[in-house]
Amino acid sequence: MKTKKYKAIDLFAGIGGMRMAFEKEGFEIVYSNDVDKYACKTYRENFGQIDERDIRQVKTKDVPEFDILLGGFPCQPFSLIGKRDGLSDPRGQLFNEIVRFLNYRQPRAFVLENVKNLLKHDKGKTYSFIKNSLEKAGRGYKVFENVLDSKDFGIPQHRERVYIVGIRDPHKDFIFPTHAYGRGKTNVSGILEKNVPEKYYLTQKYYDGLINHKKRHAAKKSGFGCEVIDPKGVSNTLVCGNMGRERNLIEDRPVSINRSGIRKITERECARLQGFPDNFKIPVSTTQAYVQFGNAVSVPVARTIAKFLIKYLEENDLFKEKPPRSSFLRKSFVPPVLA
Repeated sequence: MKTKKYKAIDLFAGIGGMRMAFEKEGFEIVYSNDVDKYACKTYRENFGQIDERDIRQVKTKDVPEFDILLGGFPCQPFSLIGKRDGLSDPRGQLFNEIVRFLNYRQPRAFVLENVKNLLKHDKGKTYSFIKNSLEKAGRGYKVFENVLDSKDFGIPQHRERVYIVGIRDPHKDFIFPTHAYGRGKTNVSGILEKNVPEKYYLTQKYYDGLINHKKRHAAKKSGFGCEVIDPKGVSNTLVCGNMGRERNLIEDRPVSINRSGIRKITERECARLQGFPDNFKIPVSTTQAYVQFGNAVSVPVARTIAKFLIKYLEENDLFKEKPPRSSFLRKSFVPPVLA
């Protein structure tokens, strides 16, 4: 039985994947922030108000009290696709804002998300710095991290991301989930739209160019190039750039401009591949929608973490009320059984 409704803030909120996940598990989001005007438009359309100021200009004392800090801090400085400038990139330095909020408010826990390569960036030195900073923030946190793949959580997308959970005064280790919350689509065919407009289909000339481009890379023993995915399988990782769409082509009905029926996935299909429901509003252009869903947090993964976290926090409350024997301290957190 839940004893309280935990309050959370949503930093670097994007279009609200983290918020949606945690709200579904009973958390109350009391403050949201993102600087991208297009992401904020989508967020506002679906959730209401969001602070569009640069987070560096936001005074911590002006943010409502909260128990949990949520944040998908910018991943481009650590991505294999980008320049990988890490903490020397101004976007990478925005991580310091998370530490600033932890120092001032000292919440009970935090949940962060980033690209898998964060753990290996600069031979592990970048993450070592980040983890050390998080552990020393506020009154101190025990930090746990794990790489989770969205395809294991009920959505047909191969998307590996590192999730970082910090607990203040933990009574035992936090163990990450490894499987899906509830039931979901397990292959791409389950998320495809019917009667897709012709604008999503590639021209035959453009598709032939992609095939030739892929052949040139194959001759160099490179894996770069377009890919027509198997509808009975899972998609490749959604990313922001055009390359991400070309890596997730679908063979559909033949159309006048494309005898093979090859098309890009639609923005609604992207939303489904990230676990967003069909009533999620997409008020921006197709181009911006692709960027937003490529940047988003996979909702089912974050929701399962939220479920585990609330179970952990409630158990921690009981632990503080009735301290168990010392042998109990050495045990790890027992995950709840998921429906």
